[in-house]
Amino acid sequence: MKNSNLTRKDLAKAIHEKLGFSKQSSSELVDRVFDSLKDHLLREESIKLVQFGTFNIRQKNSRVGRNPRTGDTMEICRRSMVSFKPSKGLRGKLNC
Repeated sequence: MKNSNLTRKDLAKAIHEKLGFSKQSSSELVDRVFDSLKDHLLREESIKLVQFGTFNIRQKNSRVGRNPRTGDTMEICRRSMVSFKPSKGLRGKLNC
């Protein structure tokens, strides 16, 4: 199985080919969708895409960690991270 990334350009090309939009309109549509997703995540709102999954912002507390190279202990700051939980249908298709 070939490992490749799905890019914005690939998504715009698929919209162009399947829906007949111009290449420029397809590219703008993809950019606007991702801008909207990014804005919701920055406001720490969850994003639910039916039959795909849910994106949430999780808060990770600060903790003491260790530099693996030097062995020195250091504090890892509190931070936010994006988590993804696939829908039941997607999980079922991935695990067949």
